[in-house]
Amino acid sequence: MDCLEIEVKFFLQDLQPVKKHLTRLGAENSGRFFETNIRFEDRQNSLIKKNALLRLRKDNRVSLTYKSSPDDSDENFKVYNELEVEVSDFKTMESILNSLGFYTAQVYEKWRETLVLENTHFCLDTMPFGNFLEIEGSRDNIKKMARQLRLDWNERILFNYLKMFETIKAREKFSFSDVTFENFRQITVDFYRYLPVFTQKGNS
Repeated sequence: MDCLEIEVKFFLQDLQPVKKHLTRLGAENSGRFFETNIRFEDRQNSLIKKNALLRLRKDNRVSLTYKSSPDDSDENFKVYNELEVEVSDFKTMESILNSLGFYTAQVYEKWRETLVLENTHFCLDTMPFGNFLEIEGSRDNIKKMARQLRLDWNERILFNYLKMFETIKAREKFSFSDVTFENFRQITVDFYRYLPVFTQKGNS
């Protein structure tokens, strides 16, 4: 049975004030880990065509995730059906997927620190192209916590990181497709330029 993943993102120049605020509110810190993610595709590229994601992730554990669009859209939140299972070995799972006909379409990396408060997950994400807060939970809790953190609801982002990167890649004319820190080692992205493209304020 699919589980709904409900979330929004906010671009933040500095993650520390939000972390301190959440800590004062009593949030429990689950740790900060480096992530390596592989997005898989089949030879027909059918997953991306139907807005689905098959992802293998390694951080402090290894997980395989399948995401797909729900039947009903929601203009206020990013919502996906999500199926996830923990696996024991990253390389072996990668080999299994390759043997089944899937190939590595894209690699992406991030640093993620997760805090939990009132059944809501706050992911402090450092991507190669910027810092973001991802709030995941129920719709009511997400809106409540965004208010408590004094975030502008109209500046929420409903795009995933890979879709954001595709827009940045096209405008900046990047020649690479993997969202790794090495690829961005000599590149600085002024993400403020892209806020009108990605936020609800820019699309209102």
